[in-house]
Amino acid sequence: MGASLRQTAGRLFLQLACVCACSTYTLSAEPNVSMVLCREELTVGRQHELAKQLRTITGWPDLHFDAEGALRFGNSAPHGGSQKARELLASAQQGHNLFVIEDASGRHDVVFGRVVEAKLKDSGPPAFIVQVDFADFSQVIGDKEALAAFNAGWVTLHELYHVTSGAPDTDNKDETGECEALINEMRRECRLAVRAEYHFHFFPGHDRVEFKTRYVRLAFEKQNLSTNKNRRVWLMWDAAFVGGLPSGQALTKAGLR
Repeated sequence: MGASLRQTAGRLFLQLACVCACSTYTLSAEPNVSMVLCREELTVGRQHELAKQLRTITGWPDLHFDAEGALRFGNSAPHGGSQKARELLASAQQGHNLFVIEDASGRHDVVFGRVVEAKLKDSGPPAFIVQVDFADFSQVIGDKEALAAFNAGWVTLHELYHVTSGAPDTDNKDETGECEALINEMRRECRLAVRAEYHFHFFPGHDRVEFKTRYVRLAFEKQNLSTNKNRRVWLMWDAAFVGGLPSGQALTKAGLR
């Protein structure tokens, strides 16, 4: 990856405009240039954490972020993993949109992750910031089957798909929405639990809790291959810290960075 592209990515954050990200994927004419980069402030440790999760999901054993923070797949053939996840990452990495992954840990306006559009003063490719709150995932507890199907890697794929396809999230309860439906197909290819809904719900009995907590839960379903029946599994977290509550109900996320 050329240094000029890395410098351009760094300037994006001075020109950031938080708007709804929606674009169409087209194939890049420069296949050696990675269009998925890490912001310089994203630590090497966090880069390794995210790369490890994406290796597990895609089955690409050599997937990594190089010294410039650019996403690379390596030359080894995939072992297992999700074909659809490989297709999505390849379309993002080789496309005409520039994606910059930012560590948004501790930000209350970012609940696990989101994507926002960046506007450049100078001419350049359409640019999008994938904001990942790594600290939020440390607050999540639940069934191991659900935990395996929900991490920064899965959220990053979700946000990339928003841009490459224009698929929206759902506003309806008890639905997964178009975007998460594709992510569920990837989970099935990895033989993991699938997300049963997009929106979280308050944990039963939360009104009786005396402490300042707002526990919520998110439903997943794990299929028993021998019986072909689904079993409900759960993730839980305190939304007062993670975010997503109406204004006035949230607690500070200071100390979670």
